[in-house]
Amino acid sequence: MDWDKLRIFHAVADAGSLTHAGDKLNLSQSAVSRQIRGLEESLNATLFHRHARGLILTEQGELLFDATTAMNKRLDTASARIRDSEEEVFGDLRVTTTIGFGTLWLAPRLVKLYEQYPDLRVDLMLEERVLDLPMREADVAIRMKEPSQADLIRKRLMTVKMQVFATQAYLEANGTPETLEDLIHHRLICQNVNSAQVGAGSSLVQHLLTYEVRSLLTVNNYYGVLQGVLQDLGLGILPDYVSLDDPRLIRVLPEIESADVPVFLAYPEELRQSKRIAAFRDFVQEEIIAYRKMLRQKENPQGMQ
Repeated sequence: MDWDKLRIFHAVADAGSLTHAGDKLNLSQSAVSRQIRGLEESLNATLFHRHARGLILTEQGELLFDATTAMNKRLDTASARIRDSEEEVFGDLRVTTTIGFGTLWLAPRLVKLYEQYPDLRVDLMLEERVLDLPMREADVAIRMKEPSQADLIRKRLMTVKMQVFATQAYLEANGTPETLEDLIHHRLICQNVNSAQVGAGSSLVQHLLTYEVRSLLTVNNYYGVLQGVLQDLGLGILPDYVSLDDPRLIRVLPEIESADVPVFLAYPEELRQSKRIAAFRDFVQEEIIAYRKMLRQKENPQGMQ
C-alpha cells in the first residue's frame, strides 16, 4: 500500500472530515479526496460512509484505522528512541496529571527542570481523564491512584491528604472554628462532590456537608478552591502540600483530614530507556525528597535545628 495514502487516510479517519484533515495536512480538500479514492480503489473497498455531518468509517475502514493507529504508535516509539539515543536531553515530553496537582505542585517547580534541560519542550496536559499511556496519548503521567493499565512502569511518589485551610485575614474577620459544629458560622469552599476528583477528597466534603454550613462555594478543581481561599472567602478543602508553598494558608480544624491519597508516576515500558523520561522522573523524585524535608521541618522545627 501507498504509505502517503495511508497517512492521509489516518488523518481523515481521526478528524472525521476531509476539510479538517486537509487543514492538518496542509492539503486541499480535493487533494485529500483523490488520495482516499485512490486508496479505496487499490483495496477494492469502501472505507467511509459519506454523511452530511461528516465521514463515518465502514467496517473495512475500522480495520484499516486500527492498523494505521498501531503503525503510528510504533513510529512514534521508534522516533522517541532515536531522539533519546543522543546524550543530551531535548525534544518533546508530554506529561499528563490532574488540574490540581499540575497547577499547584508541578508547574511552579518546572523552572528547575528547565534550568537543567533548557532544550526540553514539556507539553503539560492537565485533565482529570486518565490518558492511555500505552497508546501514547502521553509519555508520562502523575496520577492520584495506581494506574491499572498493563505494560507500565510505575512508582509511588508520595501521599497526599485533603485538609481545611483559611487565611489570617478571614480568621480575624470571622473567627477560628474549633469544632465541626462551628461550620454554621463559616463559608465552605470545596470541589463539587459530582466533579471528577479523588474519592478521599469527595468523602471528606460529603462528611463536612452533613454539618450545617452557613454558605457554600463549590469549584470543579483545586486551583479554583485555592483562589477562593486566598481571596478571604472562607474555609477551603485543599491538598496538604499547598501549605508548604504558600505561607498565607493556615490550617484549621487540624483533626479533620481525608484518607491517604497515593500519588504515582507512570510511563510505558517501551520508554524505559528514554533519557527525557529519566530526566523528568529524576527531577520529580528530587522535588519529592525536598518536599518531604520541608514537611518534616514544618512538623518538627526544633528537631531540625
